[in-house]
Amino acid sequence: MEDISAPRCFEIEDRLKAELDIPVFHDDQHGTAVVVLAALHNALQVVGKKIDQVKVVVNGIGAAGVACAKIVMSAGVKNLIGCDTTGALYHGRTENMNWIKHWFAENTNPEKQRGTIREVLQGADVFFGLSVPKVIDLQDVQRMASDPIIFAMANPIPEIMPELVAGHVAVMATGRSDYPNQINNVLCFPGIFRGAINCRASQINESMKLAAAQAIAGIIAPHELHADYIVPSVFDRRVSEAVASAVEAAAYSSGVARRQRLIDSST
Repeated sequence: MEDISAPRCFEIEDRLKAELDIPVFHDDQHGTAVVVLAALHNALQVVGKKIDQVKVVVNGIGAAGVACAKIVMSAGVKNLIGCDTTGALYHGRTENMNWIKHWFAENTNPEKQRGTIREVLQGADVFFGLSVPKVIDLQDVQRMASDPIIFAMANPIPEIMPELVAGHVAVMATGRSDYPNQINNVLCFPGIFRGAINCRASQINESMKLAAAQAIAGIIAPHELHADYIVPSVFDRRVSEAVASAVEAAAYSSGVARRQRLIDSST
């Protein structure tokens, strides 16, 4: 699936999954989410923080924002707050809501923080921008926790320009190719589909997406990892093979592979 807006994309994806016996994959949701998790995994290594101890703020509760929130929570994030144009989503909010925002409000923001993006960003370790240009400024970043991680992914103009926060962030990533750390969902492909096809998977489940993210992150060796190199290049030929192998293994281990695994008799 491609270029279907929220919240329709969630309903359409769920219906297709229920009615089809082949994998269904919405690129705007899950492709972005897989690469964001890979980047987050490596960024946290750079700053020496643990995924279950960081506060993550997501701005933009559309297809990509929801999927990114879900996958990082599956990977261990416990304190995540989502914001839209009305402000933070929290249990009991009634203004500017729909069914997916109700789900989001019920399953995130454990401390029930309220306020604008600028208010809830205070003390945050990580910012995911999947929204519109220039929604935060340098003062907002300076009020974040020490060694903040910023993924400003609005294109072509990010939520905050890298030049404005140079020296104030530990790790900066955008969706653009003219800055370091381009978070581009093309890193998923063709690996995810190749892995699913290899084993005739009936679906692309959460285990397979988590495995894909780990494979992308693992391309960068520990001694190569630094603030300007947390995701591999989109031209790195190792990525698709690593992703395919990891996704196929996860499909077998999670029970959605429909092809019998071949056993090498020489081993």
